Amino acid sequence: MRFLAISSTLAMAVLAAGTGSAWADEDETRFAAFRVVKAVPGEPSRPEIVLPDGYELVSGERHQVPSRAEFHAFVEGPENPDGVPVTVRWPGEEIRAVVGSNRRLELERDPEDPEAVTFHLPVRAPSPGADQSTIQVWSHYNEPGLRYRIEHNDPDRAAGPWTEVLWPAGQVRATVHYLVASEAILRDAGAIEAAAEKGHFWAIMGFETNNTLHPDNPPHWHLAYVAGSTWTAPTYLPHYWINSDGETFYNGMDVTGESRQQLRAGDPGPMYDDEGELVLITTIREDGGLDIEAPDGTSYAIVPGNAGDFVRNLAVEREDEPWLRIKTHDDVRTGVLIIRVVDEQEPDNSHTTIHSYDRLTGEVLEIRPHPLSPTGTAGE
Repeated sequence: MRFLAISSTLAMAVLAAGTGSAWADEDETRFAAFRVVKAVPGEPSRPEIVLPDGYELVSGERHQVPSRAEFHAFVEGPENPDGVPVTVRWPGEEIRAVVGSNRRLELERDPEDPEAVTFHLPVRAPSPGADQSTIQVWSHYNEPGLRYRIEHNDPDRAAGPWTEVLWPAGQVRATVHYLVASEAILRDAGAIEAAAEKGHFWAIMGFETNNTLHPDNPPHWHLAYVAGSTWTAPTYLPHYWINSDGETFYNGMDVTGESRQQLRAGDPGPMYDDEGELVLITTIREDGGLDIEAPDGTSYAIVPGNAGDFVRNLAVEREDEPWLRIKTHDDVRTGVLIIRVVDEQEPDNSHTTIHSYDRLTGEVLEIRPHPLSPTGTAGE
């Protein structure tokens, strides 16, 4: 059997997933993470893991994490960018895939032991946190002046605090609506181009529900400004907290060099670049939406959609006039995100796009534009 035959080159002991060592000196130790994906989600459990001599699992529940769909863990040991052999055996489960550093790893299978797989895991990160891409299922849409990502949250991947609360289905869907609306507003206001000309960027982001190294709760989204080319630059980082109807009720805005601003409905949250020039003002609305004012005074408002909330769809006003209606649907099980935008001021700009992505990594595989449905509405 393959699982036993490799014992001459691997450590003899099968490491129970709940065991491992404490962190070693990071000057001498490197780290790597891997995610083992079940063919069919079920009750959380822990597989058997065999590592080479000199390598161990990082200890603790934050670094060895079962979910209904997966198990992920972090390894520590000497640096090996070419990869060390790891064998995982999961009694009673079929292993569908293994992900490491945001890519699917090639698997070796032995017909005599169908519950086991072997793969090579590069070990090179300076800390466990430096390999969080392994557990981040994000799609990125970046360009000069904009870093835009959509987190694909699957209830079967839920980990950490998200296993102890009701699944935030409404917030997950509303967040994608807010992100799409924010990108449209920034683009219309010329804010993306202006940031790019300065070497700065906007960051549009949601929240994640499967990363125990980043317990990203309560549900929230971000429309941030970074006055430089990296996150080490002066930054305005709003955290817009939302409820189950997708209503924004609080903005905890982190500002470099200052204490967190605590903003609620009616409290303006201006953002500035590194020269003190205004780049945007956001203000939470009484209806749970968001007013956004560009430096030239152009006003935008994210407001509830025709269903009365931000979950099923939302709307955007420009200069107090109806402008956009936005509806999205993210099928995290198949890796398909559909975004519908209806432009009520310039109907020819209305569009529907279908985004195909790797459901385990978030990598965008294809974006296909499609015409609107015959009803011409994003609100159904």
